[in-house]
Amino acid sequence: TNAAFQTFLTANGFTSLDEVPIPLLTEVLKNHVLGEGLKSTDLTTGYYSTLAKGAASSTNNLSMFINLSSGVVINGGATNGGANVVLASANIEASNGIIHVVDNVIGLPSVVNHAIANPNFSSLVSTLTSEGQPDFVDILSGTGPFTIFAPTNDAFTALTAELVAMNFTPTTAQLTTVLQYHVVSPANVLEGNLTEGQIVTPLAGGTFTVSLTGGAKITDGSNRVTNIIKTDVQATNGVIHAVDRVLLPNLN
Repeated sequence: TNAAFQTFLTANGFTSLDEVPIPLLTEVLKNHVLGEGLKSTDLTTGYYSTLAKGAASSTNNLSMFINLSSGVVINGGATNGGANVVLASANIEASNGIIHVVDNVIGLPSVVNHAIANPNFSSLVSTLTSEGQPDFVDILSGTGPFTIFAPTNDAFTALTAELVAMNFTPTTAQLTTVLQYHVVSPANVLEGNLTEGQIVTPLAGGTFTVSLTGGAKITDGSNRVTNIIKTDVQATNGVIHAVDRVLLPNLN
């Protein structure tokens, strides 16, 4: 709506749309468009591909996370650079598509925005922002590009049980190393870029190895095998791949 655009202009220090750089405005507008005509009843909670592209990839379009747990929330809602569908103004049919009115201009999401938007990454976000950790939000909101192998909530639950069985409690510094072990930069590594036996060096140092037989997997520095269960969640400054275990370097 007009009011949503005025909020966008004010928040970004512009007095009019004429001041917004055309390349930026073009991608922001395309970030509101899906290449398929979907009514609200056709939507499911999960990722969709918009028509926009970000700085990190010239080939992979930006992802949009839609959450239906309470209304129709896009990319975590307005407080996370996303929006909510105004349900009273959804499903406006046109000859060539469907319009849904939203309450905010949908910004180009960073990897941080995508992590916050998806409730299946809430344990990861909580750990990244826990006491004693570097300012990962600021770091991962930077230019990058970043490739994030993001453990799900179930992965963190499994890790807790694993650590109890090992009678091992990581120090704050070791936890920092574990978190950095999930980040590769500068790189926007898509699923199609992964190769059999590929050796990857993350920010934490050390390496892990990718295998593709029977689905994409990672063998970490502790010789544990992790499945990549969701790929190519594209942000403007990087890409996220969800994994079903927390990767562990060799902490010895």
